[in-house]
Order: sequence, then structure tokens, then C-alpha cells
Amino acid sequence: MRKINKGYILPSAAFSLKPSQIKFFQPLDRIPEAGDVVYGKVSRIGQHSTLENVSGRIHAIHNGSKGIFVFGNRYAPDYYEGVVPKESCLEIDLLARSGIIGKIRTKNTLIKDPTKVDILGYVCTGNGQVLNTTQFPLIDPKSRTKKAPRSQMILICGTAMNSGKSMAAVACCWVLASLGYNVRASKVTGTASLKDILHMNDAGASHYTDFTLLGHPSTYMLPPEKLLDVFNVLDLKYANNPKNFWVVELADGILQRETGMLLNAQEVRSRIHRLIFCANDAFGAIGGLKVLNEQYGLQPDAISGVCSSSPLHIRELSAFTDIPVFNSANPDQQMLKQLLVPAKAKPGRQKAA
Repeated sequence: MRKINKGYILPSAAFSLKPSQIKFFQPLDRIPEAGDVVYGKVSRIGQHSTLENVSGRIHAIHNGSKGIFVFGNRYAPDYYEGVVPKESCLEIDLLARSGIIGKIRTKNTLIKDPTKVDILGYVCTGNGQVLNTTQFPLIDPKSRTKKAPRSQMILICGTAMNSGKSMAAVACCWVLASLGYNVRASKVTGTASLKDILHMNDAGASHYTDFTLLGHPSTYMLPPEKLLDVFNVLDLKYANNPKNFWVVELADGILQRETGMLLNAQEVRSRIHRLIFCANDAFGAIGGLKVLNEQYGLQPDAISGVCSSSPLHIRELSAFTDIPVFNSANPDQQMLKQLLVPAKAKPGRQKAA
């Protein structure tokens, strides 16, 4: 084994690891698994020219920059679909600036080819055991039993990535915190990135969390039981107080695998206090409402996202639905108070089975 010298970047995909654990690396002929940690060197700058570290700082990277990287899968229609390779490899694609690596399966033609990373070796313990982020969860609830009543969950989903879900989550956090409520916020699915949950913290969420606290660099292609475990563990840890609010974002769109699984899961559906649906434009919102109704039996309590910033989109929407729209870029505190904090809280609106 070889020693890892100082001067490397520890990215947010390795959030569950401590710097004291990063000591040795070893070249191995190994088929990687999601969560495997490697020591690598940037060999060619492509789409990503930065890395986000475990504190949220954005580092500029160059050919020759060294860092810790984590194997994982990524689902991102605006960027890449990438997967953990099924064979040993010495060169790999950088899938996200959080340090996730894998092999590109598909890419959006509007973006560059991926940044390339040379794998110098796997990060190991002193006895040669390969480190895997999933071995080091930072959350371990004392009980696996959910006690009622619980924090009121505001669930946010949308048509696709970049439809304004995080913006809507931030608006909810800001309004609720401004009204004096204790707010916790979580991004349950997606690809490791501190940006969204840090913005929720900036908006007043006293605790801000995602799946990386359980050691997952991403949630794409997680088995159903592990995906639901992410939701349940975060619920058990951060949503026990019925006086609090828990703002939850699901990444990507309602047609995406993991989002669909959670929307169909009774453990998730039964926790909905308010459901907010986000879209880029009026037509996307109209189509999304139809899918929510027909495929999941759900009707949102409000519409928001990118479309909510445009009076014309809102006017177009009003011809098809009377579901209220709130502008997440410039939230109306009184409107959101009435929407999120009714005199008598009720579960999320669901069609009868």
C-alpha cells in the first residue's frame, strides 16, 4: 500500500468519511461497487472544471489535480446518465462535481464530454480493506418505530431536474422559519451535491440533510428497500416533533424511477401534509398534473417552480386548473402561511383507492 499525501480534494460524495480515514491507497484489479472510494488524478478537463468539497467549497481543478472520488450512478437528463462499470478500469468519467465517477451511458448533446480521471488506486484501511462510503453512515436512529403524531411533511416533486423544486423548497423553508416554526429539510433522492440543502439551511432550516449522510453517493438504481430506508431513516431522525415542519425534495421528475417508487410507497404517501408540484412551464405543469392523478392518484396542494415566476405561465395554467400557484422566486408569506399552516392540518390530498 502507498500513503496518500496532503494536497488532494475530499469531495462531497464522500461526505460520510472523515479525513483521518484517508491514509492509504492500493492499485487493485477490482470490479467496483457503488460507494467504493478511489484516489485519482484528473487527466483531461471536460464538462466539469470544478469539484465541490465536503464543506461546500467549490475548487477549480486542472489536469493533474488529485482528489478522492466515489463510484456511483447518476441520472441527469440535462447532463449524463452514468453507471458504475462492471469491469475493472484505470480511467473513468467524472459524472458530477461532487466527485462521483462512473461510465457514461448517455449524455445530453448540449454539454461537453466528461472530465476524465485516472484511477491511481483504491483508498484502503491499514489492513488493505477497500473503503466504501455506505459502510460509514452518519445517522443511526435509536428506534425504527415511527411514533405519531409526527412533523408535518411538505413534499416537493416536479416534472424534471431544473424545474424549480429546490427553489420551491427554499421558499417553504424561508416562510415557515420566518413565521417562527422549527424547520428541517431533506433531499431524499438525487446525486450528491451540497448546494441545494445548503440553500435550505440559508433559508432557515435548522437541520439540512440528504442521502449522503447514509453513505450513498447517489440514489439512482438503489434497490427499492434501500431507497425506502433512506426516507425512513431521515424521517426517524429529523421528523419526530409534531410541532416542526419537514420539507422534503425528491430529485428529477415524477417519471424517474426512484421518484415514482417513493410516490407509490404508502410509507411516503401517508406522511404527506402538503404536496407541491413544480414545472418549467404551464404545459409541463398541465401534463404533470395528469400523470400525478392517473399514475399515482395524487393531486398537489400547490404548483410552483420555474413557471411560477411568469405571469403568462400562471395565466395559461388558470384555464386548466384552480390549484393555487405560488411564486417561489418571490414568495408571498401570507399566501404560503395559509397554504402550509392551516388552522387544522390535514394529510396530503389523495384520491380514494
